Amino acid sequence: MDMRTTKVKMRVLSILFSYAMMGNMIYGQSKQSQPLEALTEQINQKMQKHQLHGLSVAVFDDYKMIWSHQWGIKASGTTDKIDENTAFSTASTSKAIISMLCGILEEKGHINLDDPISKYLKRWQLPSSEFENSKGITWMQLLSHTAGTSQGGFADFYEGDKIPTILQSLKGELLPRYDREIEFLFEPGSNWKYSGGGYVIIQMALEDHLNTPLADLVKTYVFDPLGLKNTTMKQPNEEGFLNNVAKVHNMKGEIIKTGLPITPQVAPSGMWSTPSDLAIIGIEMQNALRNQYNKVISHRVAKRITKVLSLDNVGGWSAGWNRSFGIGNRDWFSHGGSNTGVGGEFMATLEGGSGLAILANGDKPNRFPVINFLRNEIVERCNWKQSINQKLLKEVPKDLKNMVVGSYLDFLYHAPGVNKIFEEDGQLFISSPMFEFMLQKKKNQMYYVGNNTFKIEDYPNNIQFVTNGNSQLKEIVIFRNKTKENKVVIQKEEVKNHKTQLIDAFSNLEIAAAKQEYKKIKELAPDLEFEAILNEFGYIFYMENNMKKAIAVLEFNREEHPDSWNTYDSLGEIYEVNGQFQKSVKNYKKAQALNASQEYKERVSLKIKELEQKSEQEF
Repeated sequence: MDMRTTKVKMRVLSILFSYAMMGNMIYGQSKQSQPLEALTEQINQKMQKHQLHGLSVAVFDDYKMIWSHQWGIKASGTTDKIDENTAFSTASTSKAIISMLCGILEEKGHINLDDPISKYLKRWQLPSSEFENSKGITWMQLLSHTAGTSQGGFADFYEGDKIPTILQSLKGELLPRYDREIEFLFEPGSNWKYSGGGYVIIQMALEDHLNTPLADLVKTYVFDPLGLKNTTMKQPNEEGFLNNVAKVHNMKGEIIKTGLPITPQVAPSGMWSTPSDLAIIGIEMQNALRNQYNKVISHRVAKRITKVLSLDNVGGWSAGWNRSFGIGNRDWFSHGGSNTGVGGEFMATLEGGSGLAILANGDKPNRFPVINFLRNEIVERCNWKQSINQKLLKEVPKDLKNMVVGSYLDFLYHAPGVNKIFEEDGQLFISSPMFEFMLQKKKNQMYYVGNNTFKIEDYPNNIQFVTNGNSQLKEIVIFRNKTKENKVVIQKEEVKNHKTQLIDAFSNLEIAAAKQEYKKIKELAPDLEFEAILNEFGYIFYMENNMKKAIAVLEFNREEHPDSWNTYDSLGEIYEVNGQFQKSVKNYKKAQALNASQEYKERVSLKIKELEQKSEQEF
C-alpha cells in the first residue's frame, strides 16, 4: 500500500522531531514548571482518546531542567508504570548522537571528518557508481545526508528473526525493505536525501578503524562522561541492555512481538534513552555552543556539527542535526525518531538554553496527535515564542503581492501537498503541510523585508521571489543568512505548473468542474503521472478533514485508472477510516485481485476479514 495515511504523515513529519551536566542542573517543581503541571490531565485524556499507553517528557529552559513528567504504562496488559528512568527506543534520534561522537573522535585525532570515508573501511568497500565523486564521499557528507546514498530507514527485528550483520545490511541482505546493495542516487554534495544507510557506512568505518563495537565507543566518549545511566546503544539481545524499558505497541495498542525491537543498524537508529538523559545531552550541546559550563563537547565541535550544510529538499540540515525548524521564530537543532510502535522528539534552541524531549511507546497514529499537542503547549506555556523584529519590516508592493499569491508545490519542506499564498485583511499568509501537521496552523504570516524577500512565521529561512524582465516570477531563492551560503534556487516551473493548476481546480471548484479542468490539462500535459497525483490529492483532502472531496477524488481516480490496484487500495483505506466497511471490502478485494504480490494478498486478506467482521456488527 504505497500511499498509506500514516506514511504520508510520517513524510510530512519527515522529513519528518537537551540540557546540562547533572551538577549544573536545577531540578524540581519551580515556578517555571507550574504552567506545565496543568497539562498533566489534558495529556491523560488525549492518551486515552488515541490509545497511547505511555509517554515521558523533559523540558529545559535557561540551560537547566525545569520539568519532567511521565504518564501510563511500559507494556499493555501490565500495571508497570513508566517512571523517569524508563528508557524508550529513540529510533533516528541516534543519528544526532553519532554526530557528536564523530566530532569528539575527530578532535581527539582518531578520524578526520573531511577525509574520504573509504580510507577507514576494511570489511566492505563503497559500491561502484556512475557519479564521479562517489568514491570520495566524506564523513561530513554522510553525516549530513548529502552523500547521495540510498536506504532511507530500516525495519526492526525481534528475537527469533534472522538478524543481518551490518555487512549484510549494506549488501541489502535480510532486509525487508531492500533487495539490493546500498547505492548512490545523485552526485555527492549536489543534493540532500535522508539516508540511514549512510550512517551504517559510518558505523562500519568507526568499528573497522577503532576495532571497537559502536555501542562501546559511544558509551566511552559520550554516555559515561555525561553521567547517563539510562542510555545505551546495546540491543535487547546483548549483554548490558537496560532493564527498565518501555515496550513497543501497534496502533491497536497491542505489544508488537516481544515488544523489544533489535536494531543491528545501531548508528542510524539503535539508541535507547529517556527524555531526562536526552535533556542532559541537549544542555551540554547548548553550553558548548555558548562556550560555558560544557565538560564533554567542545565549543569547536558543537559549532562544527550544528552548522547548516544543506538547505536542499528539507529546509536545513547539519552534520547529524535537523536545522529546518523555526518554531516560535527561534532557531533549533533537533532530531526526531519514528519507528513502528515507538518514537518521539528532541529539540533544543541554539541560544537561550530552551528545549524538550518527548518519547512515547505507541504507533504513529497513537503518538503523533499527543506529541504535537504537548510540544505546542510547552512552547506556548513557556513563552518561548519570539516576535519578528518590526523595524525590519516593510510594506509589500502591490504588484509583488499579486505575483506571489497562488498555489505552489511545497517548497518550504518538500512535503506532500502544497503551499498556498493568500491575502487576508491586507496581510500575506502561507499554508504548509508541515505547519499544519506539527503546529495545527492553517496559515503562517509572511513578513516583507524588502528586495522581494519575506521572512515566514515559524520558519528559519528567507524566501526571495525573483522576477524576469517582464516582472513575472522566474524563480524562488531560499537562503538562511545574508551571505546566502547553501542557497537553493527553485525555478518557477518546478513548483508552479500543471500539477498546481490541478490542485487549484480540485481545491476551489466543485468536483464536476474540477474534472473538466483535469481533462483539459490531461490533453496539454499527457505525460504527467495523473494516477499518483489524484491519489495524493485524495490523501491531502483527507488530512484536511474534507472526507467528501477525498472520496470523490479517489473514486474519480478509480474511474480513470481501473486497472491499477493502488487506486482500489487507496479507496479501500479511505472508506475504512470513514466507517464504510462494505465499500472498503469491495475495493480491497479488487486491489487484491490486481496485485501479484503474495505478501500483499495475505496482508489484505487479514484486513478484509477484519472489516467483514466490523460490517456484520453494524447490523
